[in-house]
Formats: sequence, structure tokens, C-alpha cells
Amino acid sequence: MDDGIAALADLIRASRRAVVFTGAGISTESGIPDFRSPGGIWTRMMPVDFQDYLADPEARRVSWQRRFEMEDTWNAVRPNAGHDAVAELVARGRVSHVITQNIDALHQQSGVPDDRVIELHGNTRHARCLDCGARVEIPDIRAHFQAHGIAPDCAACGGIVKTATISFGQPMPEAEMRRAQAATLACDLMLVLGSSLAVYPAAAFPLAAKRNGAVLAIVNRDETPQDRHADLVLNAEIGPTLQSVIDAL
Repeated sequence: MDDGIAALADLIRASRRAVVFTGAGISTESGIPDFRSPGGIWTRMMPVDFQDYLADPEARRVSWQRRFEMEDTWNAVRPNAGHDAVAELVARGRVSHVITQNIDALHQQSGVPDDRVIELHGNTRHARCLDCGARVEIPDIRAHFQAHGIAPDCAACGGIVKTATISFGQPMPEAEMRRAQAATLACDLMLVLGSSLAVYPAAAFPLAAKRNGAVLAIVNRDETPQDRHADLVLNAEIGPTLQSVIDAL
């Protein structure tokens, strides 16, 4: 592992414009339960499909009830050593952007500027109106839900309000996808942290970087389908590994 850490440090040191791509594995080290793995949240309560959310008030009620059941978890979690190391790499000018599949906003909490974080699957820390895009805060929605048993409609236009996450069947956010594509094609090192690289279209970005000439490095607890394309693979915990890399730079 020491050789792997040294090799990753060398890749970062040689890079002029790295991009970090993160998945659930970096956040499980903060205590956020995995969603897709056996025994994860989705084995107990599958998410509501986007079209069902739009069409069925009961589906919206169930979706919000599940979101509020996770509130204590979201409020308690904090960035871990892996998030802190990524923030340090951004602060040092080693990393231009963080492309993330996560919805927890822990990269921003760790100190990565908002304009450097590209959230492909949205953000569960707030909600938006699906019609006019107005932002709505979760505590306001929860208070209304507890009083009336349903989430409020948008105060600005009367539209349907939903967490600012991307649900099954919901189109990917066009602006974020464009930003991710631009960052991917501009990077010379794509560093994947804690992603299974099995969820598309998000998982296409590391391969796109590799095909465009960038070095591809993957740090993940388990093997991924893209390991065979990578220049370096470390099967290890992210936080301790990245902190050792930071120390080696």
C-alpha cells in the first residue's frame, strides 16, 4: 500500500489540472448508509419513481416521509478525512473540480467552494419547485408536513415541490452535465474516489477523461468495472489513503 500511496502522490504531483470524481464510498466513511449495496437503504425502501411522484399525491407523501426519516442522519454527519483531503487538494490548486454522485453536500461543508463542486445527482439539503425552480428549505416543508400530512406546493407559483435530488426517471441536470463534461475534457488526471462506476450516465465521465488522454486513478474499497482501464487502482479506505497521499506531496 505504501507503494500505491507513493504512486498516487506522484500522479497528483505531475498533474496540472486534476478532477476528482466521488461516489457513495467517500461518504459511508462519514456514517451515511450505502443505498445500493445488499442490506442498504434501497433493499428496505425503494425510492419513488419520478413519474409516480408527479402523478400521485400519495407517492409524494411517501417520498417526503422517507426523506424526513433520514433527517437525523443528514444533520449528524460531518465531512471525514477523505473530504478534508479533497478540499486540501482543491485549496492547493491541484484539483480544478469535484464531480460527485453524492447528494449530501459534504464536499461543500469540508471547504470546497460551491463553484468547484458539480452535483450530478442533486442535493438533498434543500428542495426546489419543479415548475419555477424556486428554492424551498427542508425545515419549512417539514413543519407544513407535520401540520397537514402533505408537503406544501410552491408559494411562488403553486407548482410541485421536490427535494433537489435526481430521482429514477428524472432527467439529469443539463447545466451540471455540461460543466462535468467540460471539466472532464480539460483534465489530465481523473481521480475516482469511492464510486462503483456502475451508475450511468455519471460513470461515463472517468472513461471519457481516459479516452481524452488523461490518467485515470481509482481508489475504492471494491473492484469496479473500469479498473482494467485505469493507470492505478488502490482497493483501500479513502480517508486514510488520501491523508497519506497529502502527507507525501
